[in-house]
Amino acid sequence: MVTVSVIEDDKDYREGLETLVNHSDYFRILHSYSSAETAIPHIIHHPPDIAVVDIKLPGKNGIDIISVIKQQTPDVLCMVCSFYDDNDHVFDALKNGASGYILKDSMPNDIIESLKELYLGGAPMSRYIARKVISVFQNKPGLASLPELSERENEVLKLVATGITVKEVSELMSLSKHTVTKHLKNIYTKLHVTNRIEALNRLNPK
Repeated sequence: MVTVSVIEDDKDYREGLETLVNHSDYFRILHSYSSAETAIPHIIHHPPDIAVVDIKLPGKNGIDIISVIKQQTPDVLCMVCSFYDDNDHVFDALKNGASGYILKDSMPNDIIESLKELYLGGAPMSRYIARKVISVFQNKPGLASLPELSERENEVLKLVATGITVKEVSELMSLSKHTVTKHLKNIYTKLHVTNRIEALNRLNPK
């Protein structure tokens, strides 16, 4: 079973996540925390596979927690689950190591599917968050092709960077999902990255 720790100060929402995760067939709760101060020292010594982190917390916020977790235990996958959807919070979380960002009004099944996607190497985002990410990059100059990649791989990467699914990429390019997935594996290997967010950062270096 894949282990999940939750860092969430809202008792009702935290307990709801615990119930949801523990009733899934793939995940179980390792620990739950109501603040950064209780989470950070414990989670470093008892790391889960996935940490689900709220942004607004008493004391240190969720972005600070993610930064510390990724510095101390880089193998832990961090996913934000928050009501905050403004650009500053979204991009600060992603820059500090979050590999996914979903909103608290996500349906229970969507939360579980996001955890699965994250664990399998994806970068799950609520549709609203994905649209924000897309809009930021659409308002920048055209994405340059990366010399490490083939023409087809660059095309796949630019489509994936917009936030659409592998299925949607396959339909747009008239390729099988298997072929798109194979291209993505080759892309991530060539760029020495592990997920969509890291690849997107390579397309748009600071």
